Amino acid sequence: MMSIARVVTGANDITSGGTIGAAVGLAVPIGLAALGGLWSERSGVVNIGLEGMMILGTWCGAWGALTFGTWGGVLAGAIGGALGGLLHALVTVTFGVDHIISGVAINILGLGATQYLSKLVFTGMKGGGETQSPRIPAPADVSVPGIGAPLLDLENRHLFLVSDLAGVLRGVTQDVSLFTIVAVLLVPISFYVLWRTAFGLRLRSCGERPVAAESLGVNVYFYKYVAVVISGALAGLGGAFLSMVASGIYREGQTGGRGFIGLAAMIFGNWRPGGLAGGALLFGYTDALQLRQGGTSVHALLLVVAMLLAAFAVYQLVRQHRNRAALLSGVFALAVFAVFAMTDTVPEQFTSFTPHLTTLLVLSLASQRLRMPAADGVPYRKGQAK
Repeated sequence: MMSIARVVTGANDITSGGTIGAAVGLAVPIGLAALGGLWSERSGVVNIGLEGMMILGTWCGAWGALTFGTWGGVLAGAIGGALGGLLHALVTVTFGVDHIISGVAINILGLGATQYLSKLVFTGMKGGGETQSPRIPAPADVSVPGIGAPLLDLENRHLFLVSDLAGVLRGVTQDVSLFTIVAVLLVPISFYVLWRTAFGLRLRSCGERPVAAESLGVNVYFYKYVAVVISGALAGLGGAFLSMVASGIYREGQTGGRGFIGLAAMIFGNWRPGGLAGGALLFGYTDALQLRQGGTSVHALLLVVAMLLAAFAVYQLVRQHRNRAALLSGVFALAVFAVFAMTDTVPEQFTSFTPHLTTLLVLSLASQRLRMPAADGVPYRKGQAK
């Protein structure tokens, strides 16, 4: 579908190596936040505070990199987020505060704490100030040797499908940050730990049936604490990525709501690592398009959306036998195609809203197949009857 859209519209950037590389980079902080939400909610604790934990990670990552070097910054970002997770666990698990209220408080606390720390630490540093840090050393980039130039040459030929695949391969094999590689590896590691180990089974049981888990000797409080602290550490890593790799400097407000988008990606992924990774890539891709070429590329994406909606309508009609859902999807497909056919570009105001609109659309379409952990957000007290 992407190849068809590229050939029809001439928007070659939608599958270029630069766009794919930018999409992966933009997806990493969202994916890490989503992975953090997965760990927490699989244990039964709703984590609305991912944004605040990411904010702590951005500041701690910058401070750690300036003080201890590149990988010291990565570790410091994880620790900063983990501290936010520990506070969230203390308030929700031990004291039984509503999870949503605690998460909102963490978001407010993270913003206020980093504002104070910036004024205390970065003011007076060369290149620093009340709202930003000096330049930060970033982890090195790596490339697969010997294939960059051939892939670029093949991509520039603009052949149907072949050039698009070359662009994708070039985007994921050339000039990739080591931090990105670490973040990608955390997805299969999380899947293995949560779904292939006894530890993961016990942790997930706390989010499904904590009373039954307790009756089998599982320390529910302990597993909830561990899950929420790991959740905070992963969100903190996402924040550290923003300050260390994405921008090379800490700036106030640079998370830009990515913690909340990560939460949406986790829900879209149905509380599964592979699904949330796909959601993060989707959001990262739409963000990359509007940053690189704006209206032209987003306009080409309308044709892809129309084809996807049409395919979804056929699937609903033939496989699911849902006539009403198929009709609704078909109407939306025609409407999107009509907008594509009658316009040549997309207004700048719309392109900047594209990632957030994608979030709403994806959650709306995916809502029918979602199943959250049964005890997610449900208060738990040791020894309760049910």
